[in-house]
Amino acid sequence: MDAAKLLLVEDDPSLAELLQYRFRNEGYDVRTTADGDEALILAAEERPDLIILDWMINGTSGIEVCRRLRRNQQTAHTPIIMLTARESEDDRIRGLETGADDYITKPFSPRELLARVTAVMRRIRPALAGQVLEVGDIRLDPVAHRVERAGRTLQLGPTEYRLLKFFMENPTRVFSRGQLLDGVWGTGSDIEMRTVDVHIRRLRKAIEVEGLRDPIRTVRSAGYALEP
Repeated sequence: MDAAKLLLVEDDPSLAELLQYRFRNEGYDVRTTADGDEALILAAEERPDLIILDWMINGTSGIEVCRRLRRNQQTAHTPIIMLTARESEDDRIRGLETGADDYITKPFSPRELLARVTAVMRRIRPALAGQVLEVGDIRLDPVAHRVERAGRTLQLGPTEYRLLKFFMENPTRVFSRGQLLDGVWGTGSDIEMRTVDVHIRRLRKAIEVEGLRDPIRTVRSAGYALEP
């Protein structure tokens, strides 16, 4: 398997050098920049598997970089870990609501950052490599286009298949209807929000197996998540 590509956006030269050294030793292909505008270009051109993003950087701020990455179809689902000295609860909430998958404040332990990156990569790598996805008792083979639950083959329509695959690539994460529209139907789609609810109902019915619980969790006023 090719080395995972990591984009490090950090304007502290000594910290950037340290993290670049640590991650390269762990087998990552690391690109670095201290500039938010360049980060947006690199993210679009090189399609990193994961982005470590400081908030206070040169050019476009990290929080705005995060916002634009989430609005871009090519990078909308790239994992982002914010690494910043802004440690207030409001800043943390703002970072996560803007689209960061994780939020680590400085000073921090490089070992903890590495562990968190490894955990994210462990989750997304099967999808990147075209390998079988497994969440709880659901198994999806993207090559054979086959879905099983508790050993039983399931019949899904094409939209429900894409929706389930999207959920399985991001287990436990709560997605709003808008995020599901962007991730499954594509940015700029003219599909109505209520269409998401229709396909969620169809997906629930398609993966229903007698005696097993519904793995799709509805989060009131937030969206949906797939639970193991």
